[in-house]
Order: sequence, then structure tokens, then C-alpha cells
Amino acid sequence: QVRLVESGGGLVQAGGSLKLSCAASGQTFPSMGWFRQVPGEERESVAADTYTGGTTYYADSVQGRFTISRDNAQNMLYLQMSSLKPEDTAVYYCAASVRVVERPTPARYEYWGRGTHVTVSA
Repeated sequence: QVRLVESGGGLVQAGGSLKLSCAASGQTFPSMGWFRQVPGEERESVAADTYTGGTTYYADSVQGRFTISRDNAQNMLYLQMSSLKPEDTAVYYCAASVRVVERPTPARYEYWGRGTHVTVSA
């Protein structure tokens, strides 16, 4: 049974850092990514990694501040977030696909975690 479990969210001041973790179990995935969602808005891609193709994607809003990484031996996905801004406040979700996803959109991922809250105070 596939499970994705996020951790590492919390409250941080603007300019601070957080590191999110996603523990995957059940199988390994060629494509994994991070998405975020604010109430009343659509879920958006933050960062994604395609291990097989070596493709890494970042949303323009987080480029240079966030770093996605994977530990394939442990089946873990991470998101290092730095220089956080209040507009980064959202629920962050880990997602995984059994296919190679080069342009991450929510519809292209079959498996999702339940999310972890990130709140950035001004």
C-alpha cells in the first residue's frame, strides 16, 4: 500500500527557513514533487523532481529560495525552504507518480500525502 507522509511544517518568521520531509512507502517513484494550496485557491506546483530524467522544476515564486532533494535509498523527498515570505503560507503536499512527469501539474500525480501546514509570519 502506497503512503506519503509529510512532516516539518510549522510557524516561522519571514526570512526564516524550514525543511519539509516526505516519507514514501509501498514503492519507489520516478517522479515526486511538492505542491501547496491556500484555502480558496487552486493547488500549485512548488518544486518537482524526475529521478529518471534528471529534470528538476521550480515555480518562479520559489526559484533560488527552495531546494528539492531526494534520498532514493530511504525513499524520502525533501524541500528546503529559505528566505521564507508570508506569501509562502500554505498547506504543502507531497505527491508521487509512477510515470515520468516533466511538467508538474496536480493531475499528473496519482498519490498524495495529507499535507503539512507552513505559516510564515511577517
